[in-house]
Amino acid sequence: PAEPTLVLRLKFLNDTERLARVRPGDTVGSLKRTYFPGQEQQVRLIYQGQLLRDDSQSLAGLHLGHLSVLHCHLSPPSVTPPAPGTPGPRSPAPAALGVGSLALPLFVLLLALLWYLQLQHRHVFTATATTCLAGLTLLVTFVAFAMYRR
Repeated sequence: PAEPTLVLRLKFLNDTERLARVRPGDTVGSLKRTYFPGQEQQVRLIYQGQLLRDDSQSLAGLHLGHLSVLHCHLSPPSVTPPAPGTPGPRSPAPAALGVGSLALPLFVLLLALLWYLQLQHRHVFTATATTCLAGLTLLVTFVAFAMYRR
């Protein structure tokens, strides 16, 4: 008689799922080879909070049921360093400056301009506006120290 098949749910970190048809006699390694060809070394399978390290373990030994969930983590392929004497890759191009990396310096510059205007044109700024400017300056100072302390 033919061995019954199980359907397993392979769930990934981004909450996508894939169905896998397996036989209870299959091993963890054969599951990886079938559903992750060429990525067997990068895939980590987790069942009921336990990392499945032993590729020779049978799925029947794990007591998997129909539609059991196996969590899958795919790590990026490891990069092997170049052998000594071989030229390595060129230095990477500098990262493009994004808006995020410029936001805090621009905000500090804007605050400095507002303080300059407050000192030069006091009659335009009310007490409430000056208090808000001082509070905003404190907030930006805390954010700047928090960001650059890492």
